[in-house]
Amino acid sequence: MQPMDMPTPAAAKRLRPAAGAADARPDRKSDILLAAEKLFAQRGYHAVTIRQIAQEAGVPLALVGYYYGQKHELFHAIFAHWNQTIEERLTALREVNNDPADPATLPRIIEAFVRPVLRLRASSEGEYYALLVARELYHALTETDRVLRAYFDPMAHAFIDALHQALPRATRGQVAWGYQFALGALLHHLSDDRIDRLSNNESHAGDPAAGDLLVRFIVGGLRATFDLPEFNSHKTTTKETP
Repeated sequence: MQPMDMPTPAAAKRLRPAAGAADARPDRKSDILLAAEKLFAQRGYHAVTIRQIAQEAGVPLALVGYYYGQKHELFHAIFAHWNQTIEERLTALREVNNDPADPATLPRIIEAFVRPVLRLRASSEGEYYALLVARELYHALTETDRVLRAYFDPMAHAFIDALHQALPRATRGQVAWGYQFALGALLHHLSDDRIDRLSNNESHAGDPAAGDLLVRFIVGGLRATFDLPEFNSHKTTTKETP
C-alpha cells in the first residue's frame, strides 16, 4: 500500500510530475478522498466519474489521477484510509473472554461487531464512509468483491470463529449464515431513513438508543437459532425426514 501522501506508481507514470505538482497540497488530497466517499455513497461506484469527483472536491481533474490513479484505485484508497475501524472491531473482539457458559460472551462479541461502526456513522468524519459500506457491500460487483476480500473477509472470519466458539451447538457453516444475517441487519440500520414515517415519527433515524436494540436483536436471534438444546434435536429430525 502506498503512503497516503504519495501518488501511486501507476499514476506517476501516467502524469509528468509538473502536471499535478503545481496544484498538489495535502488538503487537496484529503478533499479528493472525501469527495469520492460522498459521491460513491450517494450514487454508487459505477454512477460516478473522476470528473465529477474533481468538481466536488474543487480540484483540477489531473490532480485526482496524480494522487490516486484510476477510479478503482481511488475506491480502494477510501477503504485503506478507514481500515482503522476494522482494526478497532478486531481489537474489541480480542478483548472478549470467549466462554460459551458465560451469558455475557455473545453480547460482547456483537458489541465489538456493531459499536465501532455505529460510532463511525454518527460522526461527521465517517458518515459518508459508513453509508458507502452499507450501499456498496450489498452489491456483488467486481470492485466491491475486491474490497470485501482484501479488507472485510479476514474480519468476517475472525468474528465467525468467535461466534462458533460461543455457540458450540451450531456448525461453523451455520454460524456463517448467522453472521451474514447479523451483517444484513447492521448494514440496513446504517442506511435506513424510513423509520420516521414507518413509526409515525415515534422513532427517528440515527437515534443512538437504536444501537442497543440492534445489539439485543442480533444476540436474541443468534441465541434463539443456535443456542437452545432443541437445536441439535431439530437437526437430527431434519436429517431423518425423507
